[in-house]
Amino acid sequence: MTTPEKQPVAGGNAGMGTQYFQVRGLTVDFDGFKAVDGVDLTLFQGDLRFLIGPNGAGKTTVIDAITGLVPATGSVNKSGVELLGKKVHQIARAGVGRTFQTASVFEQLSVLQNLDIAAGAGRSFWTLLRRRAGVLPSIEEALEITGLSHLADKPAGVLAHGQKQWLEIGMLLVQNADVLLLDEPVAGMSTEEREETGNLLRRIGAERTVVAVEHDMDFMRAFATSVTVLARGKVIAEGSVADVQADPKVQEVYLGTAAAGNLVEEGA
Repeated sequence: MTTPEKQPVAGGNAGMGTQYFQVRGLTVDFDGFKAVDGVDLTLFQGDLRFLIGPNGAGKTTVIDAITGLVPATGSVNKSGVELLGKKVHQIARAGVGRTFQTASVFEQLSVLQNLDIAAGAGRSFWTLLRRRAGVLPSIEEALEITGLSHLADKPAGVLAHGQKQWLEIGMLLVQNADVLLLDEPVAGMSTEEREETGNLLRRIGAERTVVAVEHDMDFMRAFATSVTVLARGKVIAEGSVADVQADPKVQEVYLGTAAAGNLVEEGA
């Protein structure tokens, strides 16, 4: 009998070897304006957390701060290792990876070459120039997980919009990222691509911690195991999809916005 495939679950797949990711008092100050104001997050391996909120809530700034792209105060602790204050490449080597709203891939290179460069992030320039004898197992696995095996030799520039996002996620996987911070991963995607991306996040999220900054409320309701809601740089609610949809504070901050109807419809 085959073992059922693991799925992300609310609170993570807790066990003896479970990794955790804890943010405490995260604050980002831009010339006196607190874009992020004392944010606390606790994430465990196997959690598929969605970070939502109105425009200007500070969602992208939170992941910019976690990954070292903007200065911040507070604490970002990955299984006992403090990351805040480290350089961008040090945070990436610690297993924290992120994507951007526009996929950052080398469009003239093949899918396989993109993954090979990502896998060789720790190698020297001269080593990178040498051709590998074969395809690394981690790259083969990333191709299979992302559904890009049949496009391995195609230039990344010819990929569809959604496929470029999947390639960027694959590039994080071959770098052994076990905390993935994804900035609007389904923005601009077709309905089919959104469904495929949600299934991809489920596949990778069972063994990792995935945080998705998202505006698409239908996508959030379909795939989130837990949700954190930001408004004006602060966390105002956290819990299951049903919990946050029913929270009066959440409904209030979305009131009058285009997202309000989507957030509270069907089961709020």
